[in-house]
Amino acid sequence: MVQLPIYLDNHATTRCDPRVVAAMLPYFTEKYGNAASINHVFGTEAQEAVARARRQVAELIGASDSEIIFTSGATESNNLALKGVARMYRHKGNHLITVATEHKAVLDPCKRLAHEGYEVTILPVDEWGLLDPQQVAEAIRPQTILVSVMLANNEIGTLQPLADIGRICRERGVWLHTDAAQAVGKIPVHVDQLQVDLLSLSGHKIYGPKGVGALYLRKRDRRVRVEPQIDGGGQESGLRSGTLPVPLIVGLGEACRLCRELMPEESQRIRELRDRLWLGLRNGVDGIRLNGHPTHRLPNNLNVSFAGVKGEALLLAMKDVAVSTGSACTTARLGPSHVLKAIGLDDEQADASVRFGLGRFNTEAEIDWVIAHVIETVRQLRRHATMWAEKSPGVPVG
Repeated sequence: MVQLPIYLDNHATTRCDPRVVAAMLPYFTEKYGNAASINHVFGTEAQEAVARARRQVAELIGASDSEIIFTSGATESNNLALKGVARMYRHKGNHLITVATEHKAVLDPCKRLAHEGYEVTILPVDEWGLLDPQQVAEAIRPQTILVSVMLANNEIGTLQPLADIGRICRERGVWLHTDAAQAVGKIPVHVDQLQVDLLSLSGHKIYGPKGVGALYLRKRDRRVRVEPQIDGGGQESGLRSGTLPVPLIVGLGEACRLCRELMPEESQRIRELRDRLWLGLRNGVDGIRLNGHPTHRLPNNLNVSFAGVKGEALLLAMKDVAVSTGSACTTARLGPSHVLKAIGLDDEQADASVRFGLGRFNTEAEIDWVIAHVIETVRQLRRHATMWAEKSPGVPVG
């Protein structure tokens, strides 16, 4: 028996795992001390919990404990990475490089820096959303101080060849940042293998709480420094002042621990569900297009366009299935997705796109129900559009 509604918007946010909630609860009502108040047991309990969580985050990405800075989420981490590096190394250069398909949490800070006099190069991608590492090599100048490339795209799921880009950046003496909010916990992520210097992640993308995330700052073999964006009490090595939200940090740590433990089996199971969804839709309805790379993509991502059907209309017609037409952070903005436009889709194709984000709690029965429901809904919308077009000759459909 399938329980409705069905949640397939796990790129926007994930359900907090009950094990994460259980780990957090004592730090709301029993162990509620301030982690900076280390002169009594309440404070030391909180400090120990923060240290344990820092270690759990570090272990998930192959970092050292001291390289993890807690933030409010990936957006803040991206801002601290981009603005922090740009301003810290302004004396060395004023040029940054990023990609057209980045999240707005990277593109908008780059715009802000451009207003401050920095030069920003935005590189294009191919029809699958892939960036050619050679483009990065050709774009680097003597004034380049930072490259920012998302590991996994939040809309189309494409995975970038980050290790190759990291090697180029290291050879040229340029810092490399990656927004890995969608990748961490879904695929293996190791900062040394990727050769990244800064990495952003977020708790609510990995079955943890909202309002907490982390920034990895490399200290080994070559140390990257950032200028703080928030001043105050000097928490987090002076890089992110503010009283630490201990319950949220504990939740982030437990979420990372669970991802590390469950990832191999979980990713395979979700990939099989994703492939089942894609095959079912492809075999059941004509005029369907897969957006993003067919193989180099997240295991839980499926972004498709249904010809002749607007994505928003499909979402409204499928009240029992939670999906989206793109990034949850840009739903208030008018116009088609900048990611889909960057991979070559026209406005009509982009407007006909839907993003399915599978997750830990989805089942095979749910996927089969969604396949049947989507196919029937697409057929109904197309029939209605055809009937309306016949009654209104000369008026475009879709």
